[in-house]
Amino acid sequence: MSYQIHIGPNIRKSPYFDATVADGVRSFSVYNHMFIPGNFGDPDAEYDRLLNGVAMWDVAAQRQVEMAGPDAGRLAQLLTPRNLNATKVGQGRYVPICDHDGMLINDPVLLKLSEDRYWLSIADSDLVLWAGAIAKERGLDVTVSEPDVSPLAIQGPKAADVTAALIGDWIRDLRYFWFRETELDGIPLVVARSGWSKQGGYELYLMDGSRGSALWDKVKRVGASFGIGPGAPNDIERLESGLISYGADIRRQTLPTDPFEMGFDAMIDLDGSHDFIGKDALKSIRDRGPRRRRVGVVIDGTPISGNEHPLPLMQGTSDQAEQVGIVSEVAHSRRLGKNIGVGLAQVELADTASDLFVDLAEGRRKIVLSTLPFA
Repeated sequence: MSYQIHIGPNIRKSPYFDATVADGVRSFSVYNHMFIPGNFGDPDAEYDRLLNGVAMWDVAAQRQVEMAGPDAGRLAQLLTPRNLNATKVGQGRYVPICDHDGMLINDPVLLKLSEDRYWLSIADSDLVLWAGAIAKERGLDVTVSEPDVSPLAIQGPKAADVTAALIGDWIRDLRYFWFRETELDGIPLVVARSGWSKQGGYELYLMDGSRGSALWDKVKRVGASFGIGPGAPNDIERLESGLISYGADIRRQTLPTDPFEMGFDAMIDLDGSHDFIGKDALKSIRDRGPRRRRVGVVIDGTPISGNEHPLPLMQGTSDQAEQVGIVSEVAHSRRLGKNIGVGLAQVELADTASDLFVDLAEGRRKIVLSTLPFA
């Protein structure tokens, strides 16, 4: 069954929207109150470009929360349990954000642009409201806003070649999550070595929304000799690679999850002197131990179509089954030749547990647990 999405003023358009329409976008999703492309009509070719060539993605819906002012660094540290003391200007950090109960409410990348200016490059939630409220409640001298910044991602094994041809060979020296401010023919950019794939790549943070089509066309033109094509963040590749998707794997309202369950232990500094939201709650969670752990799953049978909502992970027989976890997203991996997914299982559930199943639209399917990433 096919559906249509209404394009209206209540959902914002990306600066690259017109360019993606011209290049044949076939579906959109909504992310951070903004349209984000879903695919361009040939998902297999888009997957192949990501794994073997190079793809360009409109990820402007990956919005920025800017914290600017004398207390910007204090606010940034209050928002995350990760210790930011050693973070340098020009460096990015993957930072879990928790509420007062220690539950994850976002997992952005923090970019330190200067000692008094930071961005949080956020997943799908209204983090600007949270950050602004914390700043006011603590009486901090900082301005919290959403700046005119719109990322465009270049991802895949040839991403460095395209970005170097476009920007300069200096981009090859960037370490992962590091960035530099620059410009391209007068278009102001922050260029970061980052992106939501394990294939490697860069994100061009456009700092002038009026130049969206111009930047898209420049990337397209320079990338043509490398076989670049449009695409979108790829759910199959992210499952294969074990990447986390806030919204699919975590959602404060419907999938409350703490950072220990997601394997963020190394980012949770509970013994430092710095203060942050949720510190006491996270200490309690650490002391009692996580109740669930992140797992991969392999699903038996013929190729599946995916899922539209989280699936209870069940163990037992039809008349005596109990829920032992949740499977957040599933898909068929042609490359691996099997159905795969990710989710959370009770910590006491053994890796070799048997009699596991989920109920899909295609019917009941047996499951075995797997390590992440998938081989």
